[in-house]
Amino acid sequence: MTEEADRYHLLLSFGGRPAQHGWWARETTARSKFNRWVGSAGTTGQPRVTLTDQETGEVLAVWPDQP
Repeated sequence: MTEEADRYHLLLSFGGRPAQHGWWARETTARSKFNRWVGSAGTTGQPRVTLTDQETGEVLAVWPDQP
């Protein structure tokens, strides 16, 4: 995997515990995956999906929204 491929990190966690990770080179691909993961995460077990730009450290999207 190249550095570019590692740029966009997607994390699915339940109750604060990591359950699934993914890394993509293109933001559009990562955002598409984010939407899929949100749609399949359900509501049981305190799910959280976070998309981060690993290059800048910026959190691009979080579900559910921060309280």
